[in-house]
Amino acid sequence: MVGGKHFSGLSKAGKLCVPAMNVNDSVTKQKFDNLYCCRESILDGLKRTTDVMFGGKQVVVCGYGEVGKGCCAALKALGAIVYVTEIDPICALQACMDGFRVVKLNEVIRQVDVIITCTGNKNVVTRDQLDRMKNGCIVCNMGHSNTEIDVASLRTPELTWERVRSQVDHVIWPDGKRIILLAEGRLLNLSCSTVPTFVLSITATTQALALIELYNAPEGRYKQDVYLLPKKMDEYVASLHLATFDAHLTELSDEQAKYLGLNKNGPFKPNYYRYTFAHIKILKWGNILKLLLTYCYCTRLFANT
Repeated sequence: MVGGKHFSGLSKAGKLCVPAMNVNDSVTKQKFDNLYCCRESILDGLKRTTDVMFGGKQVVVCGYGEVGKGCCAALKALGAIVYVTEIDPICALQACMDGFRVVKLNEVIRQVDVIITCTGNKNVVTRDQLDRMKNGCIVCNMGHSNTEIDVASLRTPELTWERVRSQVDHVIWPDGKRIILLAEGRLLNLSCSTVPTFVLSITATTQALALIELYNAPEGRYKQDVYLLPKKMDEYVASLHLATFDAHLTELSDEQAKYLGLNKNGPFKPNYYRYTFAHIKILKWGNILKLLLTYCYCTRLFANT
């Protein structure tokens, strides 16, 4: 289920008629489809449509979630100068620690060569900002639907649209300035590049298991609400794809499993663990309080030794 937040809104309003599984926020979807796939498809899409050389280009990536992280990593590896915009201080701190400068879009809007939106929000790039972009700036979206770039505001009599090739438009201002708009603001990776079959296999397996779980679940297990894929299933999806790399998992001994308080067959991480520093954001307040109390206790303990 993509667009889980909208279904969650229906659930809170009591308008969701059936149980729903939020596959989009599962670990196997977020990490592999959003992070690793976008790390490859961003370059594929931009190369196919513009033939741009990335070395030395100034690029701003709006959003440093999983998609933004993948885009930034790929662009940095090819020598681009990458800026990041963020609203979330944790994601912003991650970007800083990964070596990217975090800025407001208006601070760099006149100098950047490429703008990529990866937020899942709307009106991330406005008409005012489009007016101030440099000549030849490439604008594209890797985020959510076609809402991130205010494309509708560009369909006015004073601007000329010139179709250069499939999925590539030059939008020309009266003074001759033009920007290069890709896929009319729709998703670049779905419109202008291919998606690796390996990643499709992971995502499709996750979706299939979610449907099987909902279908086979005993009556009453799932109510008319939105659920995350159980951690055990996420791990199972990952394990099915390890054979591709001839990877061999280490097995816990009984003593090790007992020490960690785990079942030898998993799940190996708690439900709130997201395989990234950002998983701290979804800790429940009770767990946060426990962490703070533990920290205070340890600080006092060490101060007295």
